[in-house]
Amino acid sequence: MPRHVLVTGGATGIGRACAARFAKAGDQVWITGRRAEALEATAAELGAHAVVCDGSDPDQLARLREALPARIDVLVNNAGGNTDFDGEPGEGLHALAAAWRANLEANLLTAVLTTAAVRDRLADGGAVVSVGSIAADHGNGSYGPAKAALASWNVGLAGELGGAGVTANVVSPGYIADTEFFRDKLTDARRTTLIEATNTGRAGTPEDIAGTVAYLASPDARHVTGQVLAVNGGAHPSR
Repeated sequence: MPRHVLVTGGATGIGRACAARFAKAGDQVWITGRRAEALEATAAELGAHAVVCDGSDPDQLARLREALPARIDVLVNNAGGNTDFDGEPGEGLHALAAAWRANLEANLLTAVLTTAAVRDRLADGGAVVSVGSIAADHGNGSYGPAKAALASWNVGLAGELGGAGVTANVVSPGYIADTEFFRDKLTDARRTTLIEATNTGRAGTPEDIAGTVAYLASPDARHVTGQVLAVNGGAHPSR
């Protein structure tokens, strides 16, 4: 029986790769995002369902619930990104507060609210997989702390969902090429530095992350929960 999969931020980049991976496996896939045109184009290509939704908006999440099936087997909390790239930083405490709130809403609150919105529909044997970042271990302004908070939240979520047979994990990418993350602001010198930091000598791809997400949502990972799995080519090794 095909699974029902919800991927937030599913129109492009990592989210699109995840949606494509599940769709190719025969699952029924719903993708969300804020840009209707991009969503609809991706949905048409993948045979997925598109729902325009800002995951930080409770009213839009209520409408999303109405468009979803009664059972969700896999939730991929992928929506997010470094909102600092969206504009020039302002000055003063008000601008600083706004910048931090923007990253927290985009990277933490979207996952928290979306998960809460569909929690009663998560199926026994299901999985919640949230996309974090190597920045959680490196600082990186307000973006890194937002992703660190996502990983901390996941610890509690795994405990809450475990009794229902649902796992909860975070995939933490390093530098991933072919995404909109850097908003075309990544210099060649910075790209070279990021690649040279890896042991594999290459940038990651959206498919690298999609493969890890697919594993965490598979029967092989039913005893893996409350974890952060790093996919960074060795740029940030652990023991």
